[in-house]
Amino acid sequence: MISVLNLLQPLNGNKNFYMALRFFLTIVLVLTTLISANAQQFTSHAVKEGETLYSIARQYKVDTAEILKYNKEIKENAVLQPNTILVVPLVSSSTNTVIPTTTESTEQEKDVQVKPVSFTTHKVRKRETLFSISRRYDIKEEDLKRYNKELYASTLKKGMRLRIPIFPEEEVMVDSLEVTSLETYTVLPKETRWSIANKNGITIDSLVALNPSLSTNSSYLAAGQTLQIPVKQGSSLKDQAVELYVSYTVPPKMTLYSLSREYGINSQDIVRLNPEIAENGGLKEGMVIRLPEKKIQENEINTDNYLFYEVKPKQTEYSLTRNLGLDYKELIELNPELSRGLQAGMILKIPIDQAPNLEVKNSLLLDKINLVDSINRINRPKLVYLLPFRTDKLDLSNLELASEAIDKSNAIKYSLGLYSGALIAIDSIAQLGVSVDVMTYDTQLSLERTREILRSGNLEDVSAIVGPLQLNSLKEVAVKAANNQIPVLAPLTSANEFGLDNVFFTIPSDDVLRERILTYVEEQRKDENIIVISDAKSKAVSDTIKKRFPVAQTLSMLEDEENISMDLEAFTALLSLDTENWVFVETDNFKVVSSVSSILNSTNSDTTVVKMFTTNKNKAFENNVISGTHLSNLNFTYPSVDKESSNNAFFKRYKRKFGTTPDRYAIRGFDITYDLLLKLAYKQNLYEVSNTIGSTEYCGNKFDYKNEGFSGYNNLATYIMTYYDMRIIRVEEKPQTTTVQ
Repeated sequence: MISVLNLLQPLNGNKNFYMALRFFLTIVLVLTTLISANAQQFTSHAVKEGETLYSIARQYKVDTAEILKYNKEIKENAVLQPNTILVVPLVSSSTNTVIPTTTESTEQEKDVQVKPVSFTTHKVRKRETLFSISRRYDIKEEDLKRYNKELYASTLKKGMRLRIPIFPEEEVMVDSLEVTSLETYTVLPKETRWSIANKNGITIDSLVALNPSLSTNSSYLAAGQTLQIPVKQGSSLKDQAVELYVSYTVPPKMTLYSLSREYGINSQDIVRLNPEIAENGGLKEGMVIRLPEKKIQENEINTDNYLFYEVKPKQTEYSLTRNLGLDYKELIELNPELSRGLQAGMILKIPIDQAPNLEVKNSLLLDKINLVDSINRINRPKLVYLLPFRTDKLDLSNLELASEAIDKSNAIKYSLGLYSGALIAIDSIAQLGVSVDVMTYDTQLSLERTREILRSGNLEDVSAIVGPLQLNSLKEVAVKAANNQIPVLAPLTSANEFGLDNVFFTIPSDDVLRERILTYVEEQRKDENIIVISDAKSKAVSDTIKKRFPVAQTLSMLEDEENISMDLEAFTALLSLDTENWVFVETDNFKVVSSVSSILNSTNSDTTVVKMFTTNKNKAFENNVISGTHLSNLNFTYPSVDKESSNNAFFKRYKRKFGTTPDRYAIRGFDITYDLLLKLAYKQNLYEVSNTIGSTEYCGNKFDYKNEGFSGYNNLATYIMTYYDMRIIRVEEKPQTTTVQ
């Protein structure tokens, strides 16, 4: 393992920095540097009768202090209770030496062809059997015994804690659906893959398998789109117009006769839907079977009236009602199947006007997931960074020339900033116990060099690629990565029509930013007087604002070959004395911004209140000639990709490592990488996580990736920022209580 955390230093002009930079860039020049985050590897251990902390430490060849470090609830001299689950590190943090795994893991590798990707824990309840537990987790009874060896010698007892293996999902083949015929289904407005699959009693995987043209990365469906769905042969259920299915756990003493009476269908149809009943000689307690729910009135349930919620494992009535903000009796009235008990995987319908303030994706209400608490340490992400460090243009033997080259090259400064922040993120995720492999390449800002890297590099098992920065190279990488379904993150690029679904554009587009500020103004506006001042290049934006606010008044800048100015009399005539004047300034000319903001500031008074807005805060608004005092007096408000950030844990760690504060690119590099690694540590599929996790936020950036039927995943998360009292703050926060971000 080669760590570069201490090689990259901030651009502070001292000699030590350039010596470190020379060493760092020399390593990058090799182009095959592998960085493995210094993370622990772990296993779990179920305490057996008579075992002590010392005996367990000896078994795994670690110190007792190592075990106590990761099991805070265990006291050093306490008697260990049988079946207590301990987290045991397999790598000693003091030596970084990999400890050999136990004989059990060796035997598993020999006996099991498909290895678990992770484990969960199950506490045995009263009357549970090996059969019911194996059915619940969709595994074999032998799998339970293989990973819980005590079951070979003793019977199942209430309170036992079992390790439940989680195997990788198998690809669903069309042949496995046992479909005898297909019919065409036309997608209705606002329908989703989940609602269609649930309506027709199949899984989403089956729906995708039957319709190969569906994207595996995007869940988008268009109204009027046609799909192939299965028609089950020889079932009288079709005559009953059944379209929804529910999972049902067989209680004690339940018979086919009583079950058929309860559901109003005959016993043969129940067996036909659940062949395992015949295979096991009848209904068995604990079986989880599929039963039909009678078709309800047409259009009674749709995404215009209802949202849906999936019950989570270990969820209780209390946590469910608290999460949804509904009384349990109300939930039962809406979802009669709840009367048979709350079960993980149930899909509950919630009236849209009573839906809680949770995020909604594809009409499904999402719980807020804490990624830090949800990581799986078994996952080991592998990242590739492709950035233009320009080692081909740096004379590393001459520090002064190297310094000048860096100062003149935005590509190098951006790359060093992004990468230094990324290294802090990798170090941070390692402290959470997650190992990361990183390959770093210098693209040299060259398309041909990028192609050379792709030809020689190995993208097998890569979790994600970050970069390149230039658009043509980014597209080249995305095309190659798409063959292996590898996501590619564009660190400094907004949405672009690549026609590729595997690109994640981390910068919100201008359209997204414009929509955000216009929506904000629309929500806040009462009777304020809206004025739009724009130059000729921004006429289209002016027209967009005018379309959104028909009462808005517009004023075009006066332009000739040498000058650009504003008609002061015409502007004064547009001002209102009775209400606030909200003035949009749309231009990319810093001279226009300077002149207009100065005029607006001089107009602002006790009798004439003026506030300044823009839909696009480009570089023209950041020029040194623009008065910050004027912008503060005008409460200048704008949409932003990032927020002002300082004095947090990242800043302290960065300064401790590099001796200076991070710039916006270092902050961005940290946020992008930390977000990416947390998601990959939670689940090794960025597409799936992005479709379910919702919005995430870190030091200075937030991310909400969505693929809505056009090219790639676009970040829709933005901020509304405003100048207030010579500070820049988020408008969502009240000025009197807001601290500087």
